Amino acid sequence: MTLPDFKTWAKSIQERVEVTLGEVLPAAGHQPAQLHEAMRYAVLDGGKRVRPLLVFAAGEIVGASPERLQYAACAVEMIHAYSLVHDDMPAMDNDVLRRGKATVHVAYGEATALLVGDALQTAAFDTLSSRVLADNPTDQLRMVNILARASGSFGMCGGQGIDLYGVGKALTLPELEMMHILKTGALIRSSVLLGSFCGAALDEAERSRLDHFAKCMGLAFQVVDDILDCEADSATLGKTAGKDVANNKPTYVSLLGLAEARRHAAMLLADAQDALVPFGARAQRLKEIADFIVERRS
Repeated sequence: MTLPDFKTWAKSIQERVEVTLGEVLPAAGHQPAQLHEAMRYAVLDGGKRVRPLLVFAAGEIVGASPERLQYAACAVEMIHAYSLVHDDMPAMDNDVLRRGKATVHVAYGEATALLVGDALQTAAFDTLSSRVLADNPTDQLRMVNILARASGSFGMCGGQGIDLYGVGKALTLPELEMMHILKTGALIRSSVLLGSFCGAALDEAERSRLDHFAKCMGLAFQVVDDILDCEADSATLGKTAGKDVANNKPTYVSLLGLAEARRHAAMLLADAQDALVPFGARAQRLKEIADFIVERRS
């Protein structure tokens, strides 16, 4: 059977996740109506859904059902959306544009934006834990733990903290990579691992290969983000361009320069692709997402 091309496949996953997000998020009219409306504003109709795509692509390796994967994907996406809402607030990056529209604190106020992030975080774990997504309860408990660790001070929040405390400071490449392994990479790694638990069991060596792939792609995603922050305009990015330079934040471009940053992204991509070789054709979608992450222009 001939598989659909990557764009067709990705669009179908994005549409499925959009519908499922609309179902799991509280209805806009449900009290407190403004909070629920703002939660839907923050999550729906925006973004490339890279993390949900990774959940589904990893699920193909283990033959997972879309019915399971869609909920794991929504859980990750709600964590990602919550992090963006909080990152954009005045106490953090103080940004006014996200996914081509006003940030949540601009549209609904700072207090509501704070609550939106809090509520989306708990909604993610509600979605992940309130239905059967793995063949045994132990694996589903591991899924909850993976997302929790990826979201907290040992993952995304910890990386954001390092980012905040690193403003105006010169970081080495290992220090910068550690920051992004946590800030961006942890949630990307959790996306791949969550998908891998929704189907047939993998041995630890196989799961380690998937984790290495995801670690490389988490770093590559950030390298490309740093490049685009320098090269693309706000309309293309759907968020404010050049803000890292304006805020004197350490980036791969500031540390390595544009040309070397591009080479670094290519090296990470090659390393990631090598990790997938033993999976053969089952890893096709993961390979295609890896190419998409590195080659994207927005």
